[in-house]
Amino acid sequence: MKLAIYGQYYPEKTQNILKKVFSVFEKHNAKAVFEANFFNTLLENNAITGSYEVFSNHTELDNSIDFFISIGGDGTMLRAATFVKNKNIPIVGINAGRLGFLANVQQDDIEKLLPHLFNKQYKLSKRTLLSLECFPDPCDIFDLNFALNEITVSRKNTTSMITIETCLNGEYLTSFWADGLIISTPTGSTGYNLSCGGPVITPDSECLVITPIAPHNLNVRPLIISDTTEIKLKVSGREPQFLISLDSGTKTIDNENEVHIKKAPFSINMVEFPNETFLKTLRNKLLWGEDKRN
Repeated sequence: MKLAIYGQYYPEKTQNILKKVFSVFEKHNAKAVFEANFFNTLLENNAITGSYEVFSNHTELDNSIDFFISIGGDGTMLRAATFVKNKNIPIVGINAGRLGFLANVQQDDIEKLLPHLFNKQYKLSKRTLLSLECFPDPCDIFDLNFALNEITVSRKNTTSMITIETCLNGEYLTSFWADGLIISTPTGSTGYNLSCGGPVITPDSECLVITPIAPHNLNVRPLIISDTTEIKLKVSGREPQFLISLDSGTKTIDNENEVHIKKAPFSINMVEFPNETFLKTLRNKLLWGEDKRN
């Protein structure tokens, strides 16, 4: 079996994580392939020795890769999705960050959970992606035009609100007066959407959620829609430009452009281990049911 390994940073715990990962690999005769920048970082920190095959981008990952292991937090998982893209390589997230809704394999559980990959004792959780197009100017400012968590429009260089005219499948919904608007997938519902008062959505739900950021009208609330809906946004405001974000990447767009958002034609597969489900993650991460009196 061949597994790709990726990380964005080098926190102190990375070396111990790698030690546990390779302990599992050795027992199952697995081969590791590293993302080039991460591999160089590991060499600089004396966290690894020897030579390994490396990859630098999406095109250098081939069908020989069985799993893609992301070491970091949820931000690293989002970046991992840009390497996998439409290759259907399952992603395993090992949490070296803080909260970790997506990277849900904890450091202490590595040697218990990773063997399930080799024993085929896991499930694949399909995650919806969002795609982006801009008219009349093509939205080619991003290296990749899809997002796993959310696409967000927000104000730029001003403290004033922006107006976001919103249409769903060609029908006018409303014009939001707000600091911005979040279009979130179920996966992203526990991210920016949750911080702005949006609902938590289970990953297998076939829906999206539109969540305004600090809306002027207090009766405006998040709206859940079918994931087959095409969303069109037109922004106006005191500034001639606004910001648009795909997950963690942010660019500037002219107000004259219309933003089209819809479900991407492919999905991302995330590995779910036995007894490590989304519902368990909710209880553990959000402390549901916890009472300091008990």
